[in-house]
Amino acid sequence: MTKKKRKKPAKRNTATRKSAPKDGSARSERVRLFHETPFGKIYHGDSLRLLNQEMKPESADLLVMSPPFGLVRKKAYGNVDADQYLQWFRPFGEAFRRVLKPRGSLVIDIGGAWIPGQPTRSLYHFELLLMLCRELGFHLAQEFFWWNPSKIPSPAEWVTVRRIRVKDAVNCIWWLSPSPWPKSSNRRVAVPYSDSMKHLLKKGHQANGVRPSGHDISEKFSRDHGSAIPPNLIAVPNTESNSYYLRYCRAMGLSPHPARFPSAIPEYFIRMLTDIGDTVVDPFAGSCVTGEVAERLKRNWTCCDLVEEYLHGALARFDKPDSGAPVQRTVSPMGFSGSGKSFYRVHHPGSLWEVNTSDFLQEDGGQTRPQSVGKNHAELDPTKE
Repeated sequence: MTKKKRKKPAKRNTATRKSAPKDGSARSERVRLFHETPFGKIYHGDSLRLLNQEMKPESADLLVMSPPFGLVRKKAYGNVDADQYLQWFRPFGEAFRRVLKPRGSLVIDIGGAWIPGQPTRSLYHFELLLMLCRELGFHLAQEFFWWNPSKIPSPAEWVTVRRIRVKDAVNCIWWLSPSPWPKSSNRRVAVPYSDSMKHLLKKGHQANGVRPSGHDISEKFSRDHGSAIPPNLIAVPNTESNSYYLRYCRAMGLSPHPARFPSAIPEYFIRMLTDIGDTVVDPFAGSCVTGEVAERLKRNWTCCDLVEEYLHGALARFDKPDSGAPVQRTVSPMGFSGSGKSFYRVHHPGSLWEVNTSDFLQEDGGQTRPQSVGKNHAELDPTKE
């Protein structure tokens, strides 16, 4: 008996699929409902129109997003130059202010950029923060830093060729609100105690003098609350390579969104800043990672994107088979496991200070490109005979 060959899903014709404008600006086309789930809705079209015309004022508890960055290199999903970024973003900021509840939150994951042709940083993302606060009346609740342990060394020219900068592995995440008092709870995102803290709790408080910061640890510090307050550094790798979403896109002949953030980023803020039944909105949804998380956490949600092809791929997030197993937390190659939890090593900055002592600094600051990449600079040290 011969086995029947399994039929592959028909590939979608993407030739007529609408894409984002090359200048990164939002189109004024009509917004249409693309897909609906028990908790959420996906819209295709101009999210600015959705925010201003379809959503009621003060109707959202959380706006969480990773908008197109102000990068030097153009991306398929559409992005503007850093020097035009504020002008492009300002109407969105005004719309965010309109739809957010007074004690709601605005969370923006935004990466930095380099000034074209030189190893210096653009200030566009800091200028964005200042504009949102000084012009539009938002309050900076706190800045977060997303460290991607799996980030490849970039930009290559400055980091791996001329070796005059370190790799750019951190995104800024601005947490803002119309109010100085947005609703939140850090208990929702607590982390396990460190080994040193467990030791302190076991042995009890001992007077060790004042810390270098000037703080004197009281006996209250040794109370066991079951978990630790997290820092504003979020360590999450972005290593998705064979997920159901990617397999679905390949099978359907779709282009996956090239700048997906890991689900742990929106989940962190959805957990900390919203309750079950609250409303979460992502106006730059891409493949709808935010919607997938909000659906799982039973929050009402709305996602919108300009590129229809990305939304067709996003359907995989809501049609995939549910195994019933708990969500797995990924461990990067730099990480290690212990007691079922994931951790990431952060090396002390002086780990190799006594080893790498032979390098010397170029007088022109690295402006002259090295003749051969990887050459041992010790051989070129003019102080050595």
